Amino acid sequence: MGKKSLSSSSQSWWWRGWRYLHPQHNLRRPQLLAVFIISFVALTFLLSGLESLSVEHQLVVSRLNKELITLKNQLENVKKHIRSWSIVEEEDDPLNVERRRAVKEAMTHAWTCYEMYAWGHDELQPQTRDGVDSFGGLGATLVDSLDTLYIMGLDEQFQRAREWVAKSLNFNKNYEASVFETTIRVIGGLLSAYDLSDDKVFLEKARDIADRLLPAWNTPSGIPYNIINLRYGDAHNPRWTGGKSILADAGSEQLEFIALSQRTKDPKYQQKVEYVIEELHKTFPADGLLPIYIDPHTGITSYSKISFGAMGDSFYEYLLKAWIQGNKTESVTQYREMWETSMKGLKSLIRRTTPSSYAYICEKTGSSLSDKMDELACFAPGMLALGSTGYGPDEAEKFLSLAEELAWTCYNFYQTTPTKLAGENYYFPAGQDMTVGTSWSILRPETVESLFYLWRLTGNKTYQEWGWNIFQAFEKNSRVDTGYSGLKDVSSGEKDNMMQSFFLAETLKYLYLLFSPPSFISLDEWVFNTEAHPLRIATRHANGETYSTIGQGRLQERFHGRKGRSGSN
Repeated sequence: MGKKSLSSSSQSWWWRGWRYLHPQHNLRRPQLLAVFIISFVALTFLLSGLESLSVEHQLVVSRLNKELITLKNQLENVKKHIRSWSIVEEEDDPLNVERRRAVKEAMTHAWTCYEMYAWGHDELQPQTRDGVDSFGGLGATLVDSLDTLYIMGLDEQFQRAREWVAKSLNFNKNYEASVFETTIRVIGGLLSAYDLSDDKVFLEKARDIADRLLPAWNTPSGIPYNIINLRYGDAHNPRWTGGKSILADAGSEQLEFIALSQRTKDPKYQQKVEYVIEELHKTFPADGLLPIYIDPHTGITSYSKISFGAMGDSFYEYLLKAWIQGNKTESVTQYREMWETSMKGLKSLIRRTTPSSYAYICEKTGSSLSDKMDELACFAPGMLALGSTGYGPDEAEKFLSLAEELAWTCYNFYQTTPTKLAGENYYFPAGQDMTVGTSWSILRPETVESLFYLWRLTGNKTYQEWGWNIFQAFEKNSRVDTGYSGLKDVSSGEKDNMMQSFFLAETLKYLYLLFSPPSFISLDEWVFNTEAHPLRIATRHANGETYSTIGQGRLQERFHGRKGRSGSN
C-alpha cells in the first residue's frame, strides 16, 4: 500500500509540472508564455556561456596537467641527481667522513681567503693579502675552483662564483695568453661546471674563450703555437724555445676541445686538436717517446729531451684519456694504440735505486739517460693504473704493479723531507736513494692524484692513509690565516707568497674524492682533464660525429707541461 500510494503521488506531481510547460496550456495564458520564452532564452544563453567556460576551463586544465607532468619529470630528475651526488654518510666509513669534512674545511678556508683578498684576480698572495693576475686577469682561481665548490656542496660560494662568471668574466683582453694553461684551467673549468650544473652560462663562456684561442692552430703543420693574444689573435711561440712548440702544450687540448664540440654541436674545435694527433701519428716513433720540442712549420720534433715531467707529461696522459672520453669505442682506438706504444717506451726509462729499490722514470736526451724525476711525473702512477684496465690480465697486473712501485717513490718524495712535503724534482745518485733537486714546493697535486686513482682501482686503503699524511703536512706547513702558501724550501719550511689555483682545483679535490665513495664522480662516467676538471664521458660512434653521454648531468727552463709555471714566488 505504501509503495503504491507513493508512486501515484509522484506521478500526479510530474503531470502537473509538465502541464505548465505544454504549449496549449500557455497559449491560453500569453503572460505565462512570455515568461516561458524569456526564461528559455536566458537559460540558453546561460548554458552556452557555461559550455564556452567549460571549453576554456578544459584548455586551462589540459595546460596545467602538461605543466604538472613536466614538473613531475623535473622533480624525478632532481631526485635522481640528488641520489647520484649525495654522499650518504650513515653508510660511509666514519673515518672517511671525518677526513672528508677536514678537506672540505680546508677548501672553505682557501676559498674564503681568496674571496676576501683576491676576488676576481687570478691568484691569491697570502703573505701580502692581495691578488695577482698571473694569467691576464681571467679569474683563474675562481674558474678553476667552480667544480670543486660544486662537488663539495659549497652551494653559496658556487653561486657567487657563478654570478661573477656571468657578469664580470671578460676575455677581450690585450694579453699574451698560454694556449695550454688557458685551455686546461679556463675552458676545462667552465666545461666541468657546465657538465655538473647544466648551467649554459658556463658553456657560452667556454665557447667565447675557445674561439679566441683557435687562431693558434693556424700554422703550416697544424701544430699550434703556444701563446696567443686574446684580443687580436696574434699567435707565436716563446723565444726561449727557439720558436718551437712544446709537446705538452701543443698536444694536451684534446679533452677540452672535443668536449666543447660535443656540447655545442660545432665540429671545428675537435677538428683542430685531432689534426694534431694525426700529424704526430705520421712520424710516431717505435718507442712512442717524443722530444719536448716540435717545429710548428714542419710538424717534426726537434732534438731535445724526452720527459714524463715538465713539458712532456700531459701529452701521454691525454692519449689515454681521449680514448676513455670516447668510451673506448672503435672511433678512438688510435689514441689507445699510441698510448700503449708510449708505455713500452716508458718502461725503458724505469730504473731502481740502491739500496731501497725505489722505481723512478728517467729523462732522456738522444741515447743518454738522466737520473732525474720531476714531482710533475708523479701523475704517471695514476695514469698507468687507469690504463692497466685496457690490457689483458697478465699485462694489466704488470702495469698496475709498476704504478704501485712509482707511487711508493712519489710518496717518499714527501716523507724524506723535514716538512713531509715534496720538492720540485729529485735526483738519484749511484748508491743513494734520492736527493732533493729544486727544493721549493708549490702545493702540487700529482702524487695525491695518483693515490686517488690507485685507491679507486685497487680498494687498498693504504693509499688513503698516504693521502691523509700528505694533507696533514699541507695543514701544518702551508696553511696560514690568509690562505695556503707554498714553500720556498722543503727543508727550512720558509713560505712563499702564492696560493696556486691548482691547489683548489686539483690537490684539495683529489683529496676530497680520495675519502669519498667510488660511486661519487664515478670513473665509469667521468674523465678528469689534466687540471682535475671532470668531464662527462660521451660515446663516440663510428662516424665520429654523433655522441651519447654516459650518465646524467644535472661536474730559464720554464716549467711548462701539465702545470706549466715557474713556481719561484
